[in-house]
Amino acid sequence: MAPPTTFRTFRAGWSRVPLIGWLFGALLAVTLERLVGGPLAAAVGLPKIPALFGLDIMLKKPLLIPNAFLYVLLVYGLPMGFATRASIAPANRLAAGLLRLPITVTTFVYIVFLYVIFHVWAEVNDYRALVLKLTLIAIMFTLSLNVINGYMGEFSCSHPGFMALGAYCASVFSLGLFVDTRFFGTALLPPALGPFVFPVALLLGGLLAAAGALIVAVPSFRTRGDYLAIISLAFLFIVKSLIENLEYVRGPRGLSGQPDWANLPTVFLWTVACIWSINNFVTSTIGKALNAVRDNEMAANAMTVDTRRTKMVAFLFAAFWAGIAGGLFAHVLRYVNPGTFGIQSLAEVLAMVYFGGLNSVYGSIVGAVSISLLGEALRPLEIFKWIIIPLLLILVMIYRPTGLIAFKDVDVTALFRPRTGPDEEV
Repeated sequence: MAPPTTFRTFRAGWSRVPLIGWLFGALLAVTLERLVGGPLAAAVGLPKIPALFGLDIMLKKPLLIPNAFLYVLLVYGLPMGFATRASIAPANRLAAGLLRLPITVTTFVYIVFLYVIFHVWAEVNDYRALVLKLTLIAIMFTLSLNVINGYMGEFSCSHPGFMALGAYCASVFSLGLFVDTRFFGTALLPPALGPFVFPVALLLGGLLAAAGALIVAVPSFRTRGDYLAIISLAFLFIVKSLIENLEYVRGPRGLSGQPDWANLPTVFLWTVACIWSINNFVTSTIGKALNAVRDNEMAANAMTVDTRRTKMVAFLFAAFWAGIAGGLFAHVLRYVNPGTFGIQSLAEVLAMVYFGGLNSVYGSIVGAVSISLLGEALRPLEIFKWIIIPLLLILVMIYRPTGLIAFKDVDVTALFRPRTGPDEEV
């Protein structure tokens, strides 16, 4: 049945807003909150500025639900609504003008715009900054697993193990070279040099994770069916047990005191690089070969696709990015222990992948952001959040078996196009 005319009219009004218009509206909203968020929160009866769009306050104090809704409406809903509708014509002209520039310049402009929005939003309090950085890392982690479970069509359970290898490798590198600790001794290099060498620590963590993936891939790709899931799960337990019994990295006590090098710009840039490289990988020739292997490995082999090499490259590539995500994770929390990378971590990342959508860069981003923010919002419910999230995932699996946004990669040109009508793009 067609939606009511009023709804279609309402939708048509905002369907002509290009991406640059939505970014402008979001920047206006977060700037408004930064300037008058405190007094406005007090005026509507809230004790402070809501950390997560009012969701945290709604669960902690249900009586304040109307106040939180009013705050979000005044700070985000109305400013974004008026700004986007009022700027449709200039925003479309600006979008058309940006498309005339080289695509790298256009992309850079949009990325800078998006970062400014994140930066202003996260400046309100440290909790927001922490949640934003962990969400960006979750996007990297989810995207890397989707390469295996989505694009390759296998079921891997080893990703928390790859993340652990990257986290510990980067932590040992930074603590051993740049920090005076009782455990590792005196720093070998000046701490001021550390932020410039930090990318090397992350790359080493990614390479160690890729080496661990090779250990999984060599035996598992000689088999078929569910053996990869069994072998990868065994690898996860092996890595976790190895770290717990390795005194060099303080065993189950974990490593702490990592330098505060994983600030928001650093995490944001690594996330952008991850999205860009994985999107290019899955849309490249080897990505198409990966899809052929997933659909019918025997037919792909008959069409001269080197199926073993294709799966090996994809598996190592995915593990590499999981290792980098682990290195960032360790330096964001500035503490890491083996218990962090267990079954619960595996369940979370699998929920993100399958909730967002298989074979989809957009889906991985949506899944990671949704589950991360939902988990933080439901934190006041403690154990009950692990009832709500699985139930939500079950409903998605029933009504959308492939996830919310499946089989959709990032088309930069289409994303930046101006909009001329409700269902038409320039």
